[in-house]
Amino acid sequence: MSESLRNFHLPLPDDVYRSLREEAAAAKQPATALARRVIEAWLRERRKNALRESIAAYAAAHAATAADLDPALEEAGLEALRPRKRKRR
Repeated sequence: MSESLRNFHLPLPDDVYRSLREEAAAAKQPATALARRVIEAWLRERRKNALRESIAAYAAAHAATAADLDPALEEAGLEALRPRKRKRR
């Protein structure tokens, strides 16, 4: 493994510990590997949510300012979405 790993001691309540062990057994993998994947997934989701919130805050703060969508670009986008009129022969 090229990545260095560090140990993290995490005391768990008995019911959580038993559930983790049961899930790991059902998945036929070590409980530590399952816990690692779950923690990694949670951290990825937190980063995605933080980014989404930052983008939303930026958009709200800069709406209707010079940083908002360029009017010419917006019109070009709307034009591309409008149905085209067919030419008569």
